[in-house]
Formats: sequence, structure tokens, C-alpha cells
Amino acid sequence: MARYRYRALDPVPFTRPSRRLPEARVALVTTGGVYLPSQAPFDCAVKGGDVSFREIPADADLPTLGIAHKSDAFDQSGLQADRNLGLPLERLREMAARGEIGSLNGRALSFMGSITAPGRLVKETAPAAAALLAADGVDAAFLVPL
Repeated sequence: MARYRYRALDPVPFTRPSRRLPEARVALVTTGGVYLPSQAPFDCAVKGGDVSFREIPADADLPTLGIAHKSDAFDQSGLQADRNLGLPLERLREMAARGEIGSLNGRALSFMGSITAPGRLVKETAPAAAALLAADGVDAAFLVPL
């Protein structure tokens, strides 16, 4: 980690929520590198990291999801045992049922973690992902960074 070149954002992008959480549509975004069995795994061989993302249905069967997260600093054993640690869809479903959030968006987005060359991610992939969530009418996104 001592050699990792962190990027600073100034100003930090922020948008004030337009609705209270009990009324909001919430999307889940993870950098856990999870993917459906029908999807191609993230390509861990891409120098600088695979900047693509996968759409995960909100009703996905979590134990069936694959994990393609590349990082020497990340122990996958917890995520292997319980996908909710990196993609807490079950917890958000429960929150929606209790009325703590208005609703869970129909799709979650999964990115690969530890992207050391984020240029294309920032310029292309993240805006495309944000556009999908905006088209879904998402009010807030819950980010689970791994």
C-alpha cells in the first residue's frame, strides 16, 4: 500500500439527497467484483484493473455469485462465506420491507476493486453507470468499497 498512488478529488462530488430515506429509491454499488454465473468474470489480468461493471438484479441469489476481486490487500474469505459483506442486497431488502428505505432499485452495480489506473473509469464507465441509475430514478446510492 505504501507504493499505491492515491488520487485526491477536490472538490469532492456531492449531491444533497432530494428525498428522505424512507421515501427514496436506493441503489447498491459495490467494488467487490461480484458477477452472475451467466456473466463474464472481471478480467484480473488487465493492467491497472478492469474498469467495466456488471449489473446484478436486486433479487439475485447471492450464494451463486462469483467473485473476481484482485487485490493483495483483500482477504476474500469473509465475502466467500457471505456475499452480503460486499453486496448487502438481503440487508437492503429487509430495510425496504421495514420502511427504512422507500425501495431497493431493481439492479445493483458491481465493479472490480483495486483499480490502480482509474482514468477510463472516471471518464467513461462511472458516468455510464450513473446514467443507468439516474434512468432508474435512483435517489441515493449505497457504496460498498472493498
